[in-house]
Amino acid sequence: MTTPTPTQIRRIQALQAELSDHNHRYYVLAEPSITDIEFDALLHELIELEIQFPEYRSPDSPTQRVGGAPIEGFETVAHAVPMLSIDNTYNADELRKFDERTRKGLDGDSPAYLVELKIDGVSMSLTYENGVLVRATTRGDGAYGDDVTANVRTIKSVPLRLQGTPPDRLEVRGEVYMTHAELIRLNRIREKQGEQLYANPRNTTAGTLKLLDSTTVAQRTLDIFLYDIAPLPGTQLESHAQTLAHLAQYGFPVNLHTQPCATIEEVIQHCDTWQEKRNDLDYETDGMVIKVDNAEQRLRLGATSKSPRWVIAYKFPAQVSTTILEGITVQVGKSGALTPVAELAPVQLAGTTVRRASLYNFDDLAKKDLRIGDTVRVQKAGEIIPQV
Repeated sequence: MTTPTPTQIRRIQALQAELSDHNHRYYVLAEPSITDIEFDALLHELIELEIQFPEYRSPDSPTQRVGGAPIEGFETVAHAVPMLSIDNTYNADELRKFDERTRKGLDGDSPAYLVELKIDGVSMSLTYENGVLVRATTRGDGAYGDDVTANVRTIKSVPLRLQGTPPDRLEVRGEVYMTHAELIRLNRIREKQGEQLYANPRNTTAGTLKLLDSTTVAQRTLDIFLYDIAPLPGTQLESHAQTLAHLAQYGFPVNLHTQPCATIEEVIQHCDTWQEKRNDLDYETDGMVIKVDNAEQRLRLGATSKSPRWVIAYKFPAQVSTTILEGITVQVGKSGALTPVAELAPVQLAGTTVRRASLYNFDDLAKKDLRIGDTVRVQKAGEIIPQV
């Protein structure tokens, strides 16, 4: 084995640090400081050095984002802190009832709320030891999840080494998602190959994370927003706002569309403003998450066996438009499978013009008894491809 010179060792370490910083600037801060060509040249230099001196290829090296050899299956691991679910509400009156229960649980004290977008993706837990990513686990049943570390390492917005001074052991929670633009890119490829198109970003994200070959995962662009720190020793904070600030200091991407609200009426008004604004985003959000901000009040409220009492989700109603069915065509998949597609008179839906919609299969077509000239309702509820 060739022994590196002190100069080569310093160069490897410098490249690893510099490329990690550029990744953070590009994928988290959206403030790139070098061109793609310059980045690729530095990355190629590091790859060559690490091939020559593999003992200096650290687990948090930027070269470890390209994926590795396929695995036989995912290991099931326990969450250090259970990942509980969140109860849902669907209208303003249900939000007011949540506020009443919260006040009662706090013996009449007034809670302040923090309202976040509910990202329509896949929940993920990331564990760091001494600032280095050691495990990524799906939510699973809340107590146990699948170890998908190899796949999550390919997500460039996930820091492999944290910034600042994190605790020795840190477990954070977030949502892995796919942008509309990436889904469109993948569907263009699938269309050329005669394969059935992916219906929505959430299902495509989930399917991607389940792939056993991380090199394939690396060819798809996934992203993540972090929103919580598990209450392990040394991580207790005074408020959720402080938690989000710490996540950002550690180098995690945090969604900026977060709003403090002093009353439930402010919460309701804020939720209403996002029913249409969400169409301007390049990722799916199917609602809002309302959280009690104060950590001491959260402890007093506690949790049921399934859900914390200090948080609730407000789900947006499905977006629906009415139009005319002008025709039904058949799409032939790569495997020869035939899928009916509705050809529609152009209609505005969720900020876009819709001309085609999925009918899924011929049983669905027969069940709906669709005829040319029928007036149909087109719905978008987490779907990129609308449904009739």
